[in-house]
Amino acid sequence: MHTLIARFENYLTIERNSSPHTRSAYRRDLEDFCRFLTTTYDLTDASQIKEIDRHTLRRYLAQIHATHSKTTINRKLSTLRSFFLYLVREGIITISPAASLSAPRIDRYLPSVLTVDEASALMEARPANDELSLRDRAIVELLYSCGLRVSEAVALNVGHLDFPQSLVRVFGKGKKERIVPIGSKAQQALHDYLTQRGRPEEEEPLFLNHRGGRLTARSIERNLKQRLLDANILRHATPHALRHTFATHLLDAGADLRSIQELLGHVSLSTTQKYTQVSVDQLLKVYDRAHPRNRKK
Repeated sequence: MHTLIARFENYLTIERNSSPHTRSAYRRDLEDFCRFLTTTYDLTDASQIKEIDRHTLRRYLAQIHATHSKTTINRKLSTLRSFFLYLVREGIITISPAASLSAPRIDRYLPSVLTVDEASALMEARPANDELSLRDRAIVELLYSCGLRVSEAVALNVGHLDFPQSLVRVFGKGKKERIVPIGSKAQQALHDYLTQRGRPEEEEPLFLNHRGGRLTARSIERNLKQRLLDANILRHATPHALRHTFATHLLDAGADLRSIQELLGHVSLSTTQKYTQVSVDQLLKVYDRAHPRNRKK
């Protein structure tokens, strides 16, 4: 089984051009399934892969149901589907046992979004001229201005910025490239930070930690929590919440959904459409608060 998993991971790397994060998630899911097979069915040999059927997979999903969310179960099922389709393609099995399995229905949720006032307060929090403070200001300005994923922000190099054209070249999921405009406030924050660094070379990482290495996503999330406290925003918000905030504020200001889809790098429009629900909910709150015949006593 471990040999098959290694071959599948190699397929993801070479033919699917999957990111290291995606390959790592697939590997963890398959190793978890492999442990289940070993302890429950004593299937340890790769030749026994043909003995895995639909009922085996249903028993596995039932076992993890009590300890995992529906989102995680769906992801694990998606991993199994991809893995068994690969085995069919390679001629190792003839039919995928995961093909007819249905995924659990995921509860819809609305993304966490900052208000315009909260976003402005976050950008202005902790003003200082030292390099780390300028870096953190540039990060939140960039995330909010461009709607980047935190993984996309940490992967940026200095050369990915195009100040004359007010653009940044971003590499998203699957290493797909897109060009995103940068707002004037974010440009100024980035310019101040890079000037403090002494105008680094284009191939250097855009955001550095205090040791001079590339900043991690975990560090950005930790620094954002401190900025939220400095801005007196007493609620939880992750770097991804700034991406949600970017999309929602654009939609509220009249941007069309297709343009927001392009800026976010979403493959499917349905992924972007969740932001319309955020705007509708906000509209209803304003209506309830403002309409004289609907004010709650």
